[in-house]
Amino acid sequence: MLTVLPATRVAIAALIPHQGAMCLLDCVERLDADSILCASASHRDAANPLRRDGLLPAVAGIEYAAQAMALHGALSDGEAQPIGFLSALRGLRLSVERLDDIAGPLAVAATVEARERRGMIYGFSVSSDGRALLEGQAVVVLPERGP
Repeated sequence: MLTVLPATRVAIAALIPHQGAMCLLDCVERLDADSILCASASHRDAANPLRRDGLLPAVAGIEYAAQAMALHGALSDGEAQPIGFLSALRGLRLSVERLDDIAGPLAVAATVEARERRGMIYGFSVSSDGRALLEGQAVVVLPERGP
């Protein structure tokens, strides 16, 4: 596992498949073998690429969580992540309709619940100022790696 946590979007983008404005996470606040906690203020950015008709729907929080999962994988493996596939969502609970009107930074958490050679199951949540905004469980499938 890497010992230096990425503290900027540029450093994060070097480790995940999401580039430019599509890299939504600002920094890693906490990391261990099974979990990651990231922070982001990009939900308030008028140029956020996930906005539709000027609004950022709460369901966009799934992308924030998926990026945290990819970043956790990269930091755990010590190398940039291949493009993975979000193959299933379970137990998705949205507590708000949109994210762009949330004043505080987003806390994006992901915790490994099961791990296999070609994927994992993560529990995830997006919150702000201690208030849960969305949470659920995601199955991530990774491409076959070479020999």
